[in-house]
Amino acid sequence: MAAILAVDDSTSLRQMVAFTLKSSGFEVIEAVDGQDALDKLRDRSVDLVLTDQNMPRMDGITLVKQLRAQAQYQSTPILILTTESSDEMKQAGRAAGATGWLVKPFDPRRLVEVIRKVLP
Repeated sequence: MAAILAVDDSTSLRQMVAFTLKSSGFEVIEAVDGQDALDKLRDRSVDLVLTDQNMPRMDGITLVKQLRAQAQYQSTPILILTTESSDEMKQAGRAAGATGWLVKPFDPRRLVEVIRKVLP
């Protein structure tokens, strides 16, 4: 079972994502922002990171950069799930090393489809 770290400061959205992924057979670890995500990844590793962009303490693009700087996360799929849809933000995400960009609100089936496609 693949482990996914779901990072979002919105409790309701994080719970919706977690429910969707758990229902599809994934193990889900939840984090409230980028800093919390890094703290949780000190004790364990995951197969994929799904993160929001706009969060307190550390945003999604900064989290992507921090993870890509670590050897164990250089090739881990990292998806950004956010309300941000501008080309500039998507470009910044790609430049940071994000694998993909999904715009909220999300379609649960499409989310699972994309995750299955990018998982090794």
